Amino acid sequence: MSSVSRAIAEWSHSLRYEDLPADVVECAKRFLFDSIGCAFGGYASEDVRIATEVLEAAGGNPQATLIGSGRRVSAIDASFLNSLMIRALDFNDIYWKQDPSHPSDIMPAAMACGELNGKSGKDLILGIVLGHEIEMRLCEAAFPGIREVGWHHATLTAFASPFVAAKMLDLDVERTIHACGISASHSASFGSVTAGKLTKMKNTVDPMACRSGVEGALLAQGGYEGPEPIFEGREGLGHCIGKEWRWEIVTDGLGDSWRILQCSMKGAPVEALIHTPLTVVLAMRERNGITAEQVEEIRVKTIARAAEILSDPSKYDPKTRETADHSLPYCLAVAVADGKVTTRSFREERILDPALRPLLRKIRVEVEPEFESLFPSLQPCEVTIRLTDGRELTDRMDYPMGDPRNPMTEKQMEDKFDALSGDLLSAERSRGVKRAIAEAEGAASIRELMKTFTADRS
Repeated sequence: MSSVSRAIAEWSHSLRYEDLPADVVECAKRFLFDSIGCAFGGYASEDVRIATEVLEAAGGNPQATLIGSGRRVSAIDASFLNSLMIRALDFNDIYWKQDPSHPSDIMPAAMACGELNGKSGKDLILGIVLGHEIEMRLCEAAFPGIREVGWHHATLTAFASPFVAAKMLDLDVERTIHACGISASHSASFGSVTAGKLTKMKNTVDPMACRSGVEGALLAQGGYEGPEPIFEGREGLGHCIGKEWRWEIVTDGLGDSWRILQCSMKGAPVEALIHTPLTVVLAMRERNGITAEQVEEIRVKTIARAAEILSDPSKYDPKTRETADHSLPYCLAVAVADGKVTTRSFREERILDPALRPLLRKIRVEVEPEFESLFPSLQPCEVTIRLTDGRELTDRMDYPMGDPRNPMTEKQMEDKFDALSGDLLSAERSRGVKRAIAEAEGAASIRELMKTFTADRS
């Protein structure tokens, strides 16, 4: 029987831009637009500053372009730094089934290897679709998901990213299999990066896994070999992590449907399971004219994993952006106080604002057993706000804005992009970036496209 990696490699090797339906192409460009906006937002983050300084000091051949600065570094470093920019603010796309993931973290593998190999805008779109397809299928295949047994989803990215890098480098089937084996052999991320008090590693493990895929593909290109049965074989992914893997979810029907159409976008820079209660609270606040001073208590009923991840004791006393954007009490407190949650909500002065702290203690998070059976098809929550005048207001929502069933509008996407990029792009440059992405399939080279994604404001 064919191995999982061989089945994916044979399909990905044969996949052509012409195989993509028109709606899939448009969807890929929407996620490219969203991701480039996120990268501009993450460009000035401390995470990216530190990593850029370290890697630029180490030097390397100028092979691929960095978003924002336009500087050129090695393809391996570009894949990591561009992915870190996209990921840094926790504002990029999200898919959550048995496991969560942010498939756009893999886009920089297509950018870097595609630029290195002289590929076109059509090839970049193909790479985006390919990365989403493999990563999202892997999120569906483990029962329970690997996060439920203590591993971070970046583990899966290290299996998906080499296929994208290999495609951009025109590797044959055998070398594509080796690329996956090389990357996956050494890449397993502990779930501790998103447990309790969070650090910069929360945003960094996935970019590292993207880099691993690029490095694996380049090694395979040079003749290096990696194990083939890395998914299902003895002491492979399925053997070591989780209890049951349904590999047919990963391999069956490739090209018959397209997972990218099922991926979600984020309307706020917060952890995925915060979005539904956040959407509810913001709507209730606006509808009823609620102020922070009126709130006696907010009770949130949600699924067990949301309560576990988002409301442990550290989340009632966040000190850093990484912990605050994974804190349900903090995000709801800011929503009630400010009427919005933006990147500015996670500046140190706001996180540590003593006037906001009492509101966090008014938020109660409860597990609702009924909701467990509905997840992941739905992401349900119920919110009750008790006011100081004795009134209790209750509302429920099954999926947030940004879900494919409730997609962001073009205006919402453009507003998000402008808010994230406004400090770096003049109005003229912003229009140029938007036009370049909208016409990405016509770009003669990824290098020329990447040059467009350069700031003209310091």
